Amino acid sequence: MATYTPMIQQYLTIKADYQDAFLFFRLGDFYEMFFDDALKASQELEITLTSRDGGGVDRIPMCGVPYHSAAGYIETLIERGYKVAICEQVEDPKQTKGVVKREVVQLITPGTIMQGKGIEDKENNFIASISLFDNGSIGLAYNDLSTGENKVTALTGGFNEVVNELASIGAKEVVVGDNLPDSFITELKERFSMVISIENNDNVMDRFSPILSKIHDDSLIRTMSRLLNYLFKTQNRSLDHLQEATTYESNQFLKIDYHSKRNLEITETIRTKGRKGSLLWLLDETKTAMGGRMLKSWMDKPLVNLREIERRQSIVESLIAHYFERQDLREALQNVYDLERLAGRVAFGNVNARDLMQLKKSLLQVPYLIENLRLYDNPNVSELVEVIDPCVELTDLLENAIVDNPPLSIKDGSIIRDGFNKELDQYRDASRNGKTWIAALEQQERERTGIKSLKIGYNRIFGYYIEITRANLGNLEEGRYERKQTLSNAERFITPELKEKETLILQAEEKIVDLEYQLFLTIREEVKGYIPRLQRLARTISEIDVLQCFATISETRKYVKPTFTDDRTIFIEEGRHPVVEKVMKSQEYVPNDCYMDSERDILLITGPNMSGKSTFMRQVALTAILAQSGCFVPATRAVLPVFDQIFTRIGAADDLIAGQSTFMVEMLEAKNAIIHATKDSLILFDEIGRGTSTYDGMALAQAIIEYIHQNIGAKTLFSTHYHELTDLEIKLERVHNIHVSAVEQNGTVVFLHKIKDGPADQSYGIHVAQLAELPDSLIIRAKEILIQLEQSEGKEKPNIPAIESNSITKEDQSQLSFFDQEKIQGNETKHEKKILQELIKLNIVEMTPMDAMNTLYKIQKELKSR
Repeated sequence: MATYTPMIQQYLTIKADYQDAFLFFRLGDFYEMFFDDALKASQELEITLTSRDGGGVDRIPMCGVPYHSAAGYIETLIERGYKVAICEQVEDPKQTKGVVKREVVQLITPGTIMQGKGIEDKENNFIASISLFDNGSIGLAYNDLSTGENKVTALTGGFNEVVNELASIGAKEVVVGDNLPDSFITELKERFSMVISIENNDNVMDRFSPILSKIHDDSLIRTMSRLLNYLFKTQNRSLDHLQEATTYESNQFLKIDYHSKRNLEITETIRTKGRKGSLLWLLDETKTAMGGRMLKSWMDKPLVNLREIERRQSIVESLIAHYFERQDLREALQNVYDLERLAGRVAFGNVNARDLMQLKKSLLQVPYLIENLRLYDNPNVSELVEVIDPCVELTDLLENAIVDNPPLSIKDGSIIRDGFNKELDQYRDASRNGKTWIAALEQQERERTGIKSLKIGYNRIFGYYIEITRANLGNLEEGRYERKQTLSNAERFITPELKEKETLILQAEEKIVDLEYQLFLTIREEVKGYIPRLQRLARTISEIDVLQCFATISETRKYVKPTFTDDRTIFIEEGRHPVVEKVMKSQEYVPNDCYMDSERDILLITGPNMSGKSTFMRQVALTAILAQSGCFVPATRAVLPVFDQIFTRIGAADDLIAGQSTFMVEMLEAKNAIIHATKDSLILFDEIGRGTSTYDGMALAQAIIEYIHQNIGAKTLFSTHYHELTDLEIKLERVHNIHVSAVEQNGTVVFLHKIKDGPADQSYGIHVAQLAELPDSLIIRAKEILIQLEQSEGKEKPNIPAIESNSITKEDQSQLSFFDQEKIQGNETKHEKKILQELIKLNIVEMTPMDAMNTLYKIQKELKSR
């Protein structure tokens, strides 16, 4: 350290406390980075890497970004999962003899960004903290710094439940103590790309009292305090917008684990991981950003409280009945900005005059909202009206203080209205009158001198001056003006009177800018006092927005109000998959009924691939989710129980990161359902057991059905291609067969997509392969093999002879030949026989996907080397 220059020593000392972050070190008009930070930042940001002498033996790597454009570079780093420590000069360089004092004023992380590309309008940006409790449960707290929301809960389902919750809320960063197991930290980092930050301080500070007032469990208080300590330490500024933390229990909501949400594509699609094509995408008719965020939270956590579900339904029903009033309501909501995030920026101190204008315009819509909602004859709507606070005093303050179109900068003036401050008005009068006097003086001097081109100008170096062209200098009376500057084609002059007015005008303008800035800061501080009221207003408006969204989508898509029953009956008449119905353009969606009562706990669904089994299963689950969120549902009639949990195993997907095969994923998801499901749960199992051998898969599938039937009693939709399982309807009293119908016409299959009672008569697998346009010769051969298999059913394992070589055309040879022509003729080389023997020895079931790919590559390489 001693060999480096004092400035580099200062840099290294500060950097030691921020090893996991890029240190943006302020040097004049640039943020500079050195050593490893410079090497990595130059690559990530694609900026020039240079070097400088720092006093050591070698030159120090260095790169930098301009101060005025640093925000874009910081956003890029945050978006890629990095942290950035902002190190500013905290004293005036002109008044310092040695190295200017510098300090980190803010640590920006993926979980603490307030604005920019990383913040989506209709998405929360959560940062979470985790604490391990002595009783084995785990505390989870999370915060959205941009809105001030705080929530905390205790989870008893181990790390899996914590991971599910973190993935569900989309946490970008997780704050943990250093006692958390490394395996858990690794899973959060590698599987879910969450940034991990260490904070061991969970002490309760006095300033946390307003936030922690509603938490009564000491363990949860410390979990929340760990997160708050991290936030206050890293942000180094006012966090007055942080709201009271609310506690909740997971059983207060319909539990849907992360994998089930993914399988059902509730908030994002499986293929693109984007919003488009998801249930949330279909539903989102919200008009405000904060309403969009509330809609997502309602989809993530549907209700189990029937009274609250019916309250939402009642409001939706009234909104549907008042079409024209609802359109006026939507128009008013369209003009409401993001009150939650505006309040956050006010507290954070980075709000400008335009933001305050957005706040004023939003508040001006509140009286219209109140007037509109009073038109509905519904006690639940009336309750919403009663809690709406129009914040009249704040509206008046902003109306009287801020001009309608203020500039972006808060330091250049032209922000405050005339008449708001007496002293400011006096300065403005002096400035305006001074300029009027100068304009009059210009006209007066033109008349006195007879020089019509005479003009009075201004620049920052000389101030105000009188300019006369060289051609007119002969007309100027000697000694009238004092010469100031000579130009190539003109002379500039001043007078004592002009300089006196200049002083008055410039002093007034300087004082105007300074006073406007101070007045704006005072107004901003006054607005801070309204933050709690603004946040309560934002929650109410968000709820109104989501409910009108439900009403709009229910009316547009012809959804019906579901009713709920205590006897666990499911009766969905002409139900539809909401998203599939919307995206289908070329054909009409085929609706289907679903009926399950006390004698039908398990529906065993058979039918060919592509016929709609998975769609039918998903639509039942999505109908339940919509209903328990308070929305109407896609059907002509719906009677449902209130489910406590939904479990799914749909689709085939390896989890390569966790080193798990498709079959292992199937078994883990099945285990999760079997262990946690109750009789009030809904289970969707799609072709369980297909990832292993036929007999293993069939045995497991039957055992799972039997276990659910005998030990759980949950409503279950179980699709399968194992037709032998359809006999379970006879053996198990609450199992019922249904199938998706299809018909064969002229040798091709036509899917009717209609659910009917009883098992499917055949699977039509070869027909599906034909629709996929596999080679004709392959389809013909498959049919031959199928006939032989069907003829030998119930007998010993059939010996199906290999296809004769003379029945293969030259065209087919190119499609079917894995080896050389010699192989087709039955004359394999020794080299190929060796490879075939190796293939026979492989235990495919126990191989991971990566092992299989490596083995295939090795075989291909050997064959190509011949």
